[in-house]
Amino acid sequence: MKVTLNRSIFMQELQTALRAIPGKATMPILTGVKMELTPDGIYLTGSDADVSIETFLSKESEKAQMQIEQTGSVVIQARFFNEIVRRLPEDTLTIELLSNQQVSITSGEANFVVAGLSASEYPQLPEVSSATPLKLPIPLLNQVIAETVFAVSTQETRPILTGVHFILEENQLTAVATDSHRLSQRVIPLEEAAANFDMVIPGKSLVELSRSLPEHEEFVEISIMDNQVMFTTSTMKFYSRLLEGNYPDTRRLIPTNFETSITFNGPQFLQSVERASLLSNEGRYSIIRLSITNEGVMLYGRSPELGKVEERLSYEKVEGEPLEISFNPEYMKAALRAFKDSQIVIRFLSAVRPFILEPAEDNGNFVQLITPVRTN
Repeated sequence: MKVTLNRSIFMQELQTALRAIPGKATMPILTGVKMELTPDGIYLTGSDADVSIETFLSKESEKAQMQIEQTGSVVIQARFFNEIVRRLPEDTLTIELLSNQQVSITSGEANFVVAGLSASEYPQLPEVSSATPLKLPIPLLNQVIAETVFAVSTQETRPILTGVHFILEENQLTAVATDSHRLSQRVIPLEEAAANFDMVIPGKSLVELSRSLPEHEEFVEISIMDNQVMFTTSTMKFYSRLLEGNYPDTRRLIPTNFETSITFNGPQFLQSVERASLLSNEGRYSIIRLSITNEGVMLYGRSPELGKVEERLSYEKVEGEPLEISFNPEYMKAALRAFKDSQIVIRFLSAVRPFILEPAEDNGNFVQLITPVRTN
């Protein structure tokens, strides 16, 4: 195996594969990156058994300036290999497989010879295929991930809640996440038919997927087989295991009847919540209070050690009964950030029942729910 190519372009592909490689692994070979040189280009593979990423750098890429002298494959210790490539002196590098799985890495006057492992020992990637994969624009998938993944549980007591539930049925894709205290649901009507599915993808996998999807490509295909899902572009395959178990029926959690609603400018309300949370109790039991009365709308934060804050809020519209409700500001801030620059409608049933947030102009395609905090 011997190839010469542009160092920075190779580094980009290597960085993507590295996202799947753990610092420590039960299988030592998984701390390495598998490099396979074919007549068509270079495949780089990283895996931690839960997530696997395979990237492809084509020989036809003008930026890669690739010159293939001999094909072959090897596994190289990933972090060490990355540091070497990053610090090489020239714009090009040459990688050559020597005898006894030794690998030569040369750039300018610098030459490293490092120990490699046989690629035949590297675990095979899962076989995932689908006759009718789901095809989505990459920006849309990234948006769905950003709008839901923050609401997954970080507690392993209920592993199924550490993932996002994806359901495809009747040409409609639904993504929902909940940690039992809050919920975020995004619905996407689809124009093209695809095979129905029901799966839960680990939140950590989706975060890495969003970071790994190529910016220069338009679409990604999603295929499912048994306990694996694969996201495919022309230059990358991203594999993730699926979470096992039954996801709770979250549809019944979202209320449909309300007594009070208020419409805010989303970014302005977020700033007010951030100010109020400065003087609320720190940590997971942080609480702020929203008061809606005939005299106006107020937001309160209080800390016995630090003091208190109150702010009169500007709003677009209020409908329904007066209400006073307390909630965790961290949940509210995360929800509002997911809406970005939208006008937000918040709908309440009572001071002790979960309330929902949705964009003022969205027709129910994006909704979030927060459970209030009961105070004495």
